[in-house]
Amino acid sequence: MNLLLTLPLLIPLATATALLLSWRYRRAQRFLSVVGATALLGSSLGLLSSVWRHGIHVSQIGNWPAPFGITLVADLLSATMVVLAGLVGLVVVVYSLVSIDARRESFGYHWLLHILLMGVCGSFLTGDIFNLYVWFEVMLIASFVLMTLGGERAQLEGAIKYVTLNLMSSALFLAAIGILYGAVGTLNMADLARQLNTVSSPGLATTLAILFLISFGIKAAVFPFFTWLPASYHTPPVAISAIFAGLLTKVGVYALIRVFTLLFVQDVGYTHSVILVIAGLTMVTGVLGAAAQREVRRILSFHIVSQIGYMIMGLGLLTPMALAGSVFYLIHHIIVKTNLFLISGVMHRLRGTYLLAQLGGLYQAAPLLALLFLIPASSLAGIPPLSGFWAKFVLVRAGLESEQYVIVATALAVSLLTLFSMTKIWAEAFWKPSANNGQRTAAEPASLTLLLPIGALAGLTVLIGLVAEPVFVLSWRAAEQLMNPAQYTEAVLGKTR
Repeated sequence: MNLLLTLPLLIPLATATALLLSWRYRRAQRFLSVVGATALLGSSLGLLSSVWRHGIHVSQIGNWPAPFGITLVADLLSATMVVLAGLVGLVVVVYSLVSIDARRESFGYHWLLHILLMGVCGSFLTGDIFNLYVWFEVMLIASFVLMTLGGERAQLEGAIKYVTLNLMSSALFLAAIGILYGAVGTLNMADLARQLNTVSSPGLATTLAILFLISFGIKAAVFPFFTWLPASYHTPPVAISAIFAGLLTKVGVYALIRVFTLLFVQDVGYTHSVILVIAGLTMVTGVLGAAAQREVRRILSFHIVSQIGYMIMGLGLLTPMALAGSVFYLIHHIIVKTNLFLISGVMHRLRGTYLLAQLGGLYQAAPLLALLFLIPASSLAGIPPLSGFWAKFVLVRAGLESEQYVIVATALAVSLLTLFSMTKIWAEAFWKPSANNGQRTAAEPASLTLLLPIGALAGLTVLIGLVAEPVFVLSWRAAEQLMNPAQYTEAVLGKTR
């Protein structure tokens, strides 16, 4: 068994177990939560380093050979996603030390957070389509309880919409798995990649592709299945919103990239053209929704939808450059979007509201926070030289090389509208005079524990922008692996099969 592959699952599980044993001791829970999140980030960095140096890692649980046993696989895409999960987990845990109240902690907040991280890492590392469903459900159950933790009316309303659409997605996913198994008799993704090429009916493969596209599309919040996201992500405490915004929809995007580069590549002229159209519509509807909102977290939630469009744009184009753009965009967006939600929590702490009309004067009251907001906001809009500029630049260049001028024009226009939305938050919350003459309306000021994770993510955003080449090289090599499914299948099944 490859220990590096199992640690991202074992560490959250061990942390959650330790948290259960220390249920009554709040300080011990906080300490264990930080230690567990730090260990997860450290192990994930070790995994990425090893995959970078030695290629795709595979582990057969219980020594049952593929395709009969449970397979864990880490290529550069999945290892990178696990690192990002560890990073977001750590910054959110640190931020939670101040922002999450004692009542939520006493009801198992930290325990649920680590179960959620285990579900996310399991989704990235599994090599089996049914186990992907299982990890999705682990993630869904933990996220549902986190969303309702506290029992406020808005949370319950948001959670009902969240869980209803996601359960529909899960039911569709399970049905598609059943049909897939009936058609080819295997659930191992590497084996599926080989068996699907022998299916005598191309229509069956295309139908299955559309079923998986809808199922994962709901989880990724693409057009027209995104309505659950802006209706729910603004309802829980901001630390929970931040980890949802950073990670959960990206698991859906990861699943789309995985199955539509490994499994469903029999009719790319049809399936990936559909994905490209969906990408454009997702960008446009998301950014228009954001432009119409007057509450910070709802604006940011609609922007998640819009930015998902960029991530699957690269998948729709299906070239090495385009997929590298998608991977780069995933890295950039997870960092930036998590940070913007964390900043919105500090804004609420200083002014006691998320409504733009009631905000104001934050530039004078908290100039450091204003600077920390400008960095991720400018990056999200694609202002050079920040990380979002390079992510969009790679995607636009890939679109031009593929002569897909409509999606390129859409991406550029949506970028301008994103800038408008970010400018709206800046003008209303930071630049305009405070409605109460600069007096704080919230009881507690921002503390270093809140600003430290925000500063770290802002620093990473600047660093990726200024030194973009290593991230691009990582994205390019990940894209090359995705464009060459034989590497994946040979790593899992061996060359002789």
